[in-house]
Amino acid sequence: MKKRNVIIFSFLALSLLLPSISLADRIKDLASIQGVRNNQLIGYGLVVGLDGSGDMTTQTPFTVQSVINMLGQLGVNLPPGTNLQLRNVAAVMVTATLPAFAKPGQHIDITVSSMGNAKSLRGGTLLLTPLKGADNQVYAMAQGNILVGGIGAAAGGSSVQVNHLSVGRITGGGIVEREIPTTVGQGDFINLELNSTDFTTVNRIVDAINGLYPAAASAVDGRMVQVKAPADNSQRIMFISRIESLDVQPAKATAKVIVNSRTGSVVMNQAVTLESSAVAHGNLSIIINTEPVISQPGPLAQRGETVVTQRSQVEIRTDEGNLMLLPNGADLGEVVKALTAIGATTQDLLSILQALKAAGSLRADLEII
Repeated sequence: MKKRNVIIFSFLALSLLLPSISLADRIKDLASIQGVRNNQLIGYGLVVGLDGSGDMTTQTPFTVQSVINMLGQLGVNLPPGTNLQLRNVAAVMVTATLPAFAKPGQHIDITVSSMGNAKSLRGGTLLLTPLKGADNQVYAMAQGNILVGGIGAAAGGSSVQVNHLSVGRITGGGIVEREIPTTVGQGDFINLELNSTDFTTVNRIVDAINGLYPAAASAVDGRMVQVKAPADNSQRIMFISRIESLDVQPAKATAKVIVNSRTGSVVMNQAVTLESSAVAHGNLSIIINTEPVISQPGPLAQRGETVVTQRSQVEIRTDEGNLMLLPNGADLGEVVKALTAIGATTQDLLSILQALKAAGSLRADLEII
């Protein structure tokens, strides 16, 4: 029995220590190699084969113009002044991301988005579309059947729709035609760029790398670490692989509160704390009712006319206010619990947090988006 109690208390002690244990992250999750990056591609194309859900050509003349130009390239010449009334064609924009080290012939995923008034791209086929980069050079070609993750139907003036119908994807629908040269480092060095600026994390990365390769890494600033790497390309790749796998404990993020004024969302990280402060919360409601009042002359009056006037009633209601003391150094859980205890809604939190920041009690950066 005594041994069993010792085991139980050991598990309880371990459970109390677990929340304070923070896991380390790999360097590849905290930083990226300078020069190794993705590139955005864009193109304009046509989707055909739609079941009457394409662009209304009278309102989207660019769709008709695109069809005429395409048919001309295929050897089909339409008589001048031909008025095309098409409902199975839609003009679309095609976007894709070209990953680093992509080679000609590799397949990439593409996204197809309607730019006209097409009701749905479901069941359509994207015709051959060149995808260009920022330098206006073609880096990939796209074509294929579009997969739309939605469905809709309409009849007799009623309609039903599930998810979005004017955007679809083609898995592996793009083929890389041109390679973008990517250099891993310059000369004898490679540069690690942190995802976010933090001097403490930079210092810890430098210590982790120098622990494996002495005097190899040095900090450039709060976001970049310069590492001396082998000149041979094969050895350099192996060197980067070992560095990326090193575990580093990132520094605690800056205390920040994000407030979305449009949706009423409030997000706080675990570093948010409070100075000692008191918050009073109450609601004031003013209700104004206006009713028309008709005034008519008496039954024996010789002169008079009917007059319509307005009668207003003003009522003021004040809900009971609660005063809550927030202790010094309260963490995120205590802040949320205290604000909830005084009946604060999401919209109330917007005003309360702004007031706490103005009073100097909120130990965090308040960002309103």
